[in-house]
Amino acid sequence: MQSEPGLNATKKLLDLLHSGRHAECELAAAYLLDRYPEYGFGWKILGVALQVQGRRAQAFRALYRAAELLPRDAEAQGNLGLALIDAGELPAAEHYLRHALEINPDDANAWNNLGHGLCRMGRLDEAETCLHHAVELRPDAHDFLYNLASILQDQGRIADAMAWYEKTLAIAPLFPHAHWNLGMCLLQQGKFAAGWKEYEWRWQTPAMLPLARPYLGIRWTGAQDLAGKTILAYAEQGLGDTLQFCRYASLLATRGTRVILHVPATLLQLVQSLDGVADVTDIATEAPSHDFYCPLMSLPMALGTDLSSIPAPHIYLRAPATRIDSWRRNLEQRMSTSALRIGVAWSGNRSHKHDYRRSVGLDQFASALGTKYNLVSLQTQLTENESASLKRLANWLHFDGELNDFSETAALISHLGLVVTVDTAVAHLAGAMGKDTWLLLSFQADWRWLEGRQDSPWYPSMRLFRQARSGDWQAVLQDVKAALQEKFPVPSAG
Repeated sequence: MQSEPGLNATKKLLDLLHSGRHAECELAAAYLLDRYPEYGFGWKILGVALQVQGRRAQAFRALYRAAELLPRDAEAQGNLGLALIDAGELPAAEHYLRHALEINPDDANAWNNLGHGLCRMGRLDEAETCLHHAVELRPDAHDFLYNLASILQDQGRIADAMAWYEKTLAIAPLFPHAHWNLGMCLLQQGKFAAGWKEYEWRWQTPAMLPLARPYLGIRWTGAQDLAGKTILAYAEQGLGDTLQFCRYASLLATRGTRVILHVPATLLQLVQSLDGVADVTDIATEAPSHDFYCPLMSLPMALGTDLSSIPAPHIYLRAPATRIDSWRRNLEQRMSTSALRIGVAWSGNRSHKHDYRRSVGLDQFASALGTKYNLVSLQTQLTENESASLKRLANWLHFDGELNDFSETAALISHLGLVVTVDTAVAHLAGAMGKDTWLLLSFQADWRWLEGRQDSPWYPSMRLFRQARSGDWQAVLQDVKAALQEKFPVPSAG
């Protein structure tokens, strides 16, 4: 019995796939597989056709079947590996991609994809080696050059990364991701004029295009006179970004304009405390009438911010007075000792692509900070293990479900003597409130913390503790412990 269709059927599938007729390709492959269920090439084409249509769950079945039926087909093994990366199944992805490279060591796509997966696992040195192989095999592939540059950037090798971004742009001058990342490198070096300009390329990337909202006014670039007009400044990326850049609303108000902020609901009440802001509205609702609009993170370029002109008021966000009173009573009831209260955030958004390098384990924090201080969790979500750990820690408090928006968190922070946090929105909130804030940074920190500094020009009350080696949080926590003992000594018993 024939197990595969003829060459013409195979050629038709390839023609449909390569011409972008993915739905027709899917139907044709499904028809053939109904008649020839052991047709491995058909499963491979079906898997790819489903993938490009965004139907990942269905694609998996086809890609697994193709890999099973075509154990010596490097492309089939690599396709499954890439799909597993997209699904976050990284160890399994590594297995299939390495198998693809055993079959064909000159498969540049497999080297590139393996490098991507290893990078996601934090194995940056191995990832760099893989990308060098990919680039050697395909020196004209701008996406491979870009991926290598990204890995170097993740390693903190900013000058090397910039060189590879520039090589990428020499081949693909309109590649927006390379411009955007080059912008972040420039900003990290304090080269703000060039950095803000490159950072604007974010609006050309698929991830950001949906956030370029169709506001009815005119995009403000800094050139137009705002006197007597209304400008709407809107949040575009994370909550921490909004907390950092909402300060620019007050600067806009000094130009004689009416300022409206369009921000996520969880920030509404808190951001109303900003000086000079006429209105704050929920970004999930229709925007109020306005003459001009500007994304919050484009305001530094529009206003000509350089390293010496960062608007850095000691305090620009304040908690509502009623909530401050409520949290004072709450803490007095639940913490009877007079020891220093330290707010702690050890983890950011776990879905963030760089969370693997910026978050620290609760147990590591607890061990370093000890039992002599009152430690207050500023986390809003906990894993089961974290919940169990906090119940065992007598000097810790966690307010399960009570920190339901940022005005609550701000009110709690107002009663703390210090905040110790990783790079998450809590750091920006505490810094915006003028609270003494100790920020723990990975070896390759985000661009906004610049290079090599122990202070931040964005937040006068902030002190930075940086990793000296990638992944080494223990040394950072020991530095924090020593700094605590120096600044807040606890008398010895007896």
